Amino acid sequence: MPDLGNAILSHGALFFPKNDAFHVGQLFSYMFLHGSFGHILFNMFALASFGAPLTMVWGWRRFLIFYFATGIGAALIYTAANYYQFSAAYEVLLEAGYRADSIASLLETFKTDPTLAAKVPPETMESLLGIYHSRAVGASGAIYGILVAFGVLFPNAKLSLIFLPIPIAAKYFIPVLVLLDLFSGVTGFSLFGAGIAHFAHVGGAVIGFLIMLYWKKNPPLGLAPKGRDAT
Repeated sequence: MPDLGNAILSHGALFFPKNDAFHVGQLFSYMFLHGSFGHILFNMFALASFGAPLTMVWGWRRFLIFYFATGIGAALIYTAANYYQFSAAYEVLLEAGYRADSIASLLETFKTDPTLAAKVPPETMESLLGIYHSRAVGASGAIYGILVAFGVLFPNAKLSLIFLPIPIAAKYFIPVLVLLDLFSGVTGFSLFGAGIAHFAHVGGAVIGFLIMLYWKKNPPLGLAPKGRDAT
């Protein structure tokens, strides 16, 4: 049902704040939308695999608090990273002679003065337009938070990638995975394909780690001690 799907995405996906399509509720709703069957399949497989042990330890109420906190936190960090990159590109256009109104027109129509456009690196223009019109969907930010929590509670559990079936302890596997996402977000070179919101992944991991750090100092009821192994 493509018409219904596009309507849902236009309201529920996470847009850049300067885009008129953005509203605060998207910081929550984007987690429930996915771009393809494969996208939701892998996310829900990860949710079931790593979320089930956490739910057994914490109970479903605390798990939901953690899940939504990391998902919303991921959206905020992803948006902040986009805002930083957008602002840098915006400044380049101003230095090239663009006025604020001409940039606003460019963002909406994709049309610009060829003379001015020639003064701006193509990648800067692509970054500005790409961020402004981007829309993020998926539970991956919250999933990365869950991965971090799993790694803290079950550091010696063996994990591996589907295309690299080499068992590695969670305490090593998960930090490397997060660092790869950080590398891809900073450099733009993605090992896992295009169209991935790497800073949302990193954001979910960071928020998840901070929550686990707080819970370590202020243990909630039912939180397993560090070092427990998965069975």
